[in-house]
Amino acid sequence: MSISRRTFLGALGLSTLAACAPSTQAPTPAGTDGLKDDGVREFPFTSWSFNEAVTKQPMQDAIGTYTAANAGVKITTPSYPYNDYLNQVLLQVQGGQLKGVVQLDVAWLATLAATGKLLDVRSVAGGLDYAPAALALGQSNGVQYGLPWTFAGIGLIANTELLTRAGVTGLPKTVAEFEAALTAVKGLGGGIVPWAGMTKVDQLKDIIPWMWAFGSPIVRDNRIVIGDDDSVEALSWYKKLYDQKLIAPDVNRVDARALMSQGRTAFYEDAIGGKATVAKSSPDKDLAAKMTPLARPVRNAGDKPRHLAWGQVIAVINGAGAAAAATFAKTITTDKSYTIDWFTKTGLPPTTNAGLADAAVRNDTFATQFTAQIGANSSASPFWVYPQFSQMEKVLAEEVQSILIGKKQVKEALTSARDRMNDLIK
Repeated sequence: MSISRRTFLGALGLSTLAACAPSTQAPTPAGTDGLKDDGVREFPFTSWSFNEAVTKQPMQDAIGTYTAANAGVKITTPSYPYNDYLNQVLLQVQGGQLKGVVQLDVAWLATLAATGKLLDVRSVAGGLDYAPAALALGQSNGVQYGLPWTFAGIGLIANTELLTRAGVTGLPKTVAEFEAALTAVKGLGGGIVPWAGMTKVDQLKDIIPWMWAFGSPIVRDNRIVIGDDDSVEALSWYKKLYDQKLIAPDVNRVDARALMSQGRTAFYEDAIGGKATVAKSSPDKDLAAKMTPLARPVRNAGDKPRHLAWGQVIAVINGAGAAAAATFAKTITTDKSYTIDWFTKTGLPPTTNAGLADAAVRNDTFATQFTAQIGANSSASPFWVYPQFSQMEKVLAEEVQSILIGKKQVKEALTSARDRMNDLIK
């Protein structure tokens, strides 16, 4: 199976990323003056990828290739861990110290755009081969603040060997089948965690697509509506699995990846690039071949699977060297010599039609399955249009954790989350 242009264009449904919540004030873009060549050829590329084992060397390779081909260009590489990245970048912005290009999770775009420090890069993106859905990754309030670097969704990845050992003959399609598979895996014993679901507060935003799966819209008419019957049912189910030890306490994405790499969990959730991280750190050199993505189980057979969209963009900061920085960002996100090398080394797919049509992408079974099963059914978080999205996600995570540890009842906690989040967007 190959990734067709039609599959790609439908893969995220990210038109909502360009929307503006009615109660938020549209930030003013820094404009395009910063893209006029000022002759400065030295700039930083701020990222979290330079801080991670799987992407550090490929990132260095790309920068080395670019600087070798462009005389006089010098690129420094400040980097922060992903979980602390947004706070660090905001501190740099507020201190007037952030310059050059910056790697951004699509979830953070509205927050950074609201600072007024990001340049409008429409003139850079115009006429390039970005597919429309990918280009939408870099838009907020109708302004092109970033150039898309990679995209997909966050979804379940299974260890098929463990499932076979547990007697599970097919990937689960419904919540009931998923729960039955988890119960079967639990029967293997030996310290195996059936599902490395998120239970630490820093990653409990992963509950969002599960609430979708049970039918909750989460946000309706610019108001948070969790605490409705469907979200209560979703959290009651999740709490049941927690109590039955089908998921484990104190697990975040890093912990889940470690469990998968050690062959100690049958399921965990991740973005498409997680496979490379897990496989590289695993003592089982054949683990990559045992990992397969699957669509999120649905409440009722025939329902559409739901996943949280995921992607990365490169934004340009207003200031000295912005023109040179923008040229670099354009090149590494569109030139196939960079995008296919990046995909080959990291598993992160390109965002151009030409890149997706390349044989290296089309012939990668995991990538094509991930796109078809997860990317094609992904949606932007309903919170991303709000500059306050990180505070909103934190509130939700805190209340969900209070459910898991038995501090609050499900309805009580979700009602509290609803009211607290609505207060943030008044």
